[in-house]
Amino acid sequence: MKIVPRISTRGYYDLGTGKTLKTNKYYLYPKKDFKKFVNSKEITIMIHGLRNDNAGAIAKVVLARNRLKKLGYPYPVIGFSYDSNTTGAHLKKYAKRSLGVGLIIAKKNGKHLGKFIEEFKMLSPKTKIRLMGHSLGSQVILSTVEYLSKKKKNKSIIDSVYFFGASITEDVPSSKKYGKLLDIVVDKKIINHFAPTDEVLKWADGKRYVRGPLGLNGASGRPIKKYHQKLVKPKNHRFASYAQVLASFP
Repeated sequence: MKIVPRISTRGYYDLGTGKTLKTNKYYLYPKKDFKKFVNSKEITIMIHGLRNDNAGAIAKVVLARNRLKKLGYPYPVIGFSYDSNTTGAHLKKYAKRSLGVGLIIAKKNGKHLGKFIEEFKMLSPKTKIRLMGHSLGSQVILSTVEYLSKKKKNKSIIDSVYFFGASITEDVPSSKKYGKLLDIVVDKKIINHFAPTDEVLKWADGKRYVRGPLGLNGASGRPIKKYHQKLVKPKNHRFASYAQVLASFP
């Protein structure tokens, strides 16, 4: 099987508590592939959701790459792999706790992905960077945006963002706090694929584990102008199902 290039922070956080174990920025695998991406016209980074170990993270990149290839996208698709396989995530009785830990880890990973984007853009300033996030991956993207927006020079550093089954809350695109932060994404380029039929988000909303997930009914309030949403009908919450209903890219 072909090696899937990825930015990784695996082993940086405790899977039971979310406690920081390592303070490294990130590591690249395989390093030589990333040298090839310098001066590429663009790259897309796929960020997986909860309950994905390293193999799961790789599988999501392969799904994204294959789908984008079918849609005529010729540029590199790489992965961002983080500690989302939190303890007990597969058991309903620990679901709330493991989601809470996953959320802590996803938020902390914003600075890691943010640092990679800053450093890659220094090497390759003209490369467009697109981010795709599934489920909890939407929180990693939001925290990345939060990290990057602290510096004025990062305005428009991300070319576009694509959410699938997003677990961040529905008020984010219209909130004063995040609306301003999302300014670092190039104009009209935040696209949320939402599905009122998504059984996992429906369950999380019903249990009040996630109140009003953005991926369930779309945005509430008056979202910022660069935000757009598409109603989709995936078979289920899995990224494979969302990839199947993705109709165009970028």
